[in-house]
Amino acid sequence: METVSKGIADVQLDTMVENSLNGSKENGMGKSELPEFWKNVNDTFQQFDANKDEVLDFAEFSALCKSLFVKNDKEYAVNEETLRTMFKIFDLNSNGVLCMYEFTECYNAWIKKILNPVSAIVIIDVQNDFIVGSLALKNAPAKQDGLEVVEPINRMLDNVVFDKVFYSLDWHPPNHLSFADNVHLRKLAKNSLIQDPKQAKEMDIVVFEGPPLIEQNLWPRHCVQNTWGAQLHDDLMVLPDSQKIYKGTNPEIDSYSVLFDNGKTSSTELVGLLSEFGITDVYICGLAWDFCVGFTGKDALSLGYRTILVEDATRGIALDGINATSQNLIENHAVIVQTDEVKEMVSGVDRRPELGLKLALEIEKKRLKNGEPGKDE
Repeated sequence: METVSKGIADVQLDTMVENSLNGSKENGMGKSELPEFWKNVNDTFQQFDANKDEVLDFAEFSALCKSLFVKNDKEYAVNEETLRTMFKIFDLNSNGVLCMYEFTECYNAWIKKILNPVSAIVIIDVQNDFIVGSLALKNAPAKQDGLEVVEPINRMLDNVVFDKVFYSLDWHPPNHLSFADNVHLRKLAKNSLIQDPKQAKEMDIVVFEGPPLIEQNLWPRHCVQNTWGAQLHDDLMVLPDSQKIYKGTNPEIDSYSVLFDNGKTSSTELVGLLSEFGITDVYICGLAWDFCVGFTGKDALSLGYRTILVEDATRGIALDGINATSQNLIENHAVIVQTDEVKEMVSGVDRRPELGLKLALEIEKKRLKNGEPGKDE
């Protein structure tokens, strides 16, 4: 059964995907419509219904996944637990097979998005102060050089056609609470380990009185609005049709993530833009791995986006923080890749099972949120 599905379906799957990616780009997002083969749910269903019993059992669904999760015709290994998790999500009435109705749901919400993702890249805080200024990464414990992200980012932008490109900028007012020299402007909470503002110094952690209480890392003054330090590095390629997202503009709360402030009290315009443009996949890179990049990745995952961190286009502050951030992202179904892997992923040719699982879990989460755990056949 698997041999038949692989021999016929793999060729048709990859041929049709390639044809779709080489086709017209007239829909405004640089993506073509799915080809006719994939528009016809019944044909796709019949292709994988190897025993022609008008349902897909687990073995037939597994064969479909073998064809779906590939890179240049080479199958990704998908463990049985992952396969069964995904199968159960689409088996709405839990009877052990997918009928045409269930497969149609699977096809429209899952397969089509895996084959034809809509991708955004968020290039995070590649600003002078983090490269050669007051908070240069090369002076941080990991001794990583922030300038090293510029070349791989530029190379990606040269070679990969993202549907949307965003640049984030830390954009702090002069009285921002994260600046160590501003500690005296706010009252320290009774549970703050540092009680005398005069004793507070850069890289300390204090707690400011609320409500709510705010635990705050103290940083050197950096990325102050309209200063040289807040500007994107001159060597960074800035595409003309891209958008800039400004964060950390509220003096009373920090904002590591490009999506939300640290207290989740407000969001940036990026939250709405990702939804408006129908983004499915969010690529993140820039500075710094264990703070603004990592926080953005966590928030993108929490919002349901398939999230990809580009490792060689990202640098961080501390090795233990970098490792912990990476582990957390992976545990939540993000993937970490190199720049030379991005083009095929954006095109839909390289299709990772981890991202397929993430999408399936989000479909289930949305269904449960809407009060629809399953439907009768």
